[in-house]
Amino acid sequence: MTSVVHMTREAGVALIRVDNPPVNALGHALRAWLLEAFRTAEQDAQVELIMLYCVGKTFIAGADIREFGQPAQVPILQELTLAIENGNKPSLAVLHGSVLGGGLEVALGCHYRIAHSATRLGLPETRLGLLPGGGGTQRLPRLVGVATALEMIITGEPIEASQALELGLVDALFDDEPLVAGLRHARQLLAEQAPVRRVGQIEMPTTSVEASALIEARHSEITRTQADSFSAPRCLAAVEAATQMPLSEGLQRERALFLECMASPQRAALIEDFFARRQAARQRQG
Repeated sequence: MTSVVHMTREAGVALIRVDNPPVNALGHALRAWLLEAFRTAEQDAQVELIMLYCVGKTFIAGADIREFGQPAQVPILQELTLAIENGNKPSLAVLHGSVLGGGLEVALGCHYRIAHSATRLGLPETRLGLLPGGGGTQRLPRLVGVATALEMIITGEPIEASQALELGLVDALFDDEPLVAGLRHARQLLAEQAPVRRVGQIEMPTTSVEASALIEARHSEITRTQADSFSAPRCLAAVEAATQMPLSEGLQRERALFLECMASPQRAALIEDFFARRQAARQRQG
């Protein structure tokens, strides 16, 4: 299988390009190639900053759903996002299109993020009976606060780029081509000598007292309105872990809760329904 990840270098910027049509889905092969590319860039003494971007209509639009229910293959998404975050050179994710699920989690692993003004960002895993399993439940609350993270994770509703900018989820918006805008921002970061900025090490913006109140209120709402949801209370538990544990322990808790969801009959039924609806749509179009 030909690699869909390509790395070149322009001056001190390593350009990691993903080309995995139609939606740059984050399957096992893509995860492995991305991990290799980031490690290679880290070891290149001429590289000062690593820039990740995608060609086609969208940034990474999520996981490869065909892999759900199959045995996990390393690197799992948590391993990839943690390796990106732990890099010693600043990394920049250049976002466009639909930045969803694992795509947003990869972006959260990068130290800086910019987005096209028409980008939509979200963690829709609950719609498939899952929770974000690539560190999203641990990094998102640290970046945007517990209230917003709970809303995005439990409802699965995406947000617009303008709101992401207001929340600090992205650092800037652009309207050019991703490569052009990305290189411009990368050069700006280099000129400013921007440091490595790891989301997993950011101090939680929500106080423990506020977080407890928000989680308790959301738990009551889930009990009242989503009593049959297997994943929603586990999303809540994962976010709660982010408010109480360092990143390493929170990731372990997230992984355990993710595997509970993956083994759930509800998850299997929702994904079967997803494929059935997609097949029906194709038949109507064909």
